[in-house]
Amino acid sequence: MRVLVTGANGHLGFNLVRALKAGGYRVRAGVRSTSDAAKTAALRLLGDIELVDADLGQPEQIRAAMQGVDILFQVAAVYAMVPGGREAEILAASHDGASVALRAAADARVRKVVFTSSTVTLPQVARGAASVDETQWASDLRVPYVRAKTEAERLAWKIAGELGLNMVTILPSGITGPGFARNTPTIDFFEAIMRGAMRLGAPDTTFPVVDVRDVVRAHVLAAEHDCEGRFIASGDDIPTFRELAGIVSSIDPTVRPPLMTVPHLMGWVVPIIDRINHRILGSPRIATPEMVHTFNGMYSKPSNQRIKKLLGWKQQYSLEQTIRDTMQAIRDRGR
Repeated sequence: MRVLVTGANGHLGFNLVRALKAGGYRVRAGVRSTSDAAKTAALRLLGDIELVDADLGQPEQIRAAMQGVDILFQVAAVYAMVPGGREAEILAASHDGASVALRAAADARVRKVVFTSSTVTLPQVARGAASVDETQWASDLRVPYVRAKTEAERLAWKIAGELGLNMVTILPSGITGPGFARNTPTIDFFEAIMRGAMRLGAPDTTFPVVDVRDVVRAHVLAAEHDCEGRFIASGDDIPTFRELAGIVSSIDPTVRPPLMTVPHLMGWVVPIIDRINHRILGSPRIATPEMVHTFNGMYSKPSNQRIKKLLGWKQQYSLEQTIRDTMQAIRDRGR
């Protein structure tokens, strides 16, 4: 069975390509440019895969890449929480990418589409509220990436319905674990902690994460099962930022844990501290005023019950293990 993975050189895309190849699939790995040696080197080392140009901004490339494909894994996106002037690019990549990929899949008569979304498409809730399931959608779209992922998935469902595509969506939380060639915003968060960026205090919110290898398995299960709808792929634990920083500190005692949780009403100082840390510590930028307005004092509480019940998925990598592996991968890249 031939599969196409878009965004194949990203954190999830690369790990998914590797797992599919090991599982006996004929893998076509789509990247923006096969001539970019730096971004394709790891994929080429995998050996027996077909590497193709699949820039979602180039519809003719996508149509060519889609020929003869049985399953499309639509993974490609621009993942940037601190956009730095890339707001238009983030939105266009998600909106246009969803439309181009799904229409090409319909034209090529692809049997199934597994579309990667995110738990940022789910609403934030108050501290004591119940968990959130796949029937719910985010309404606060001030953060460009949240808006992009939410609108893109809604558009994907609209197009799939119009074209009769067999599609499921996977909603991972922050993806951790090894196998990344460059940092994502989730990896930036852990690197920032390792550099001491949360020494003074951690924001008052949760940050659910899940190991990339568990997310890969969610995608493969969705492809192989007769199923429909949305599936949240998130870890069983829903830690706060302070708890995550505490785990990093327990793994590496040279990283001092946060002194406090920043009170909700003081959340406005977080982006200021973040800018100072970036300049002094060299830590990645991880906070913006829009993020504070959306997440501070609110909680992400995704439920993974549906994917467990219908697909038999379960978390195999514990919170501590995936953080440990993430930290090691960050150190290895630094060397």
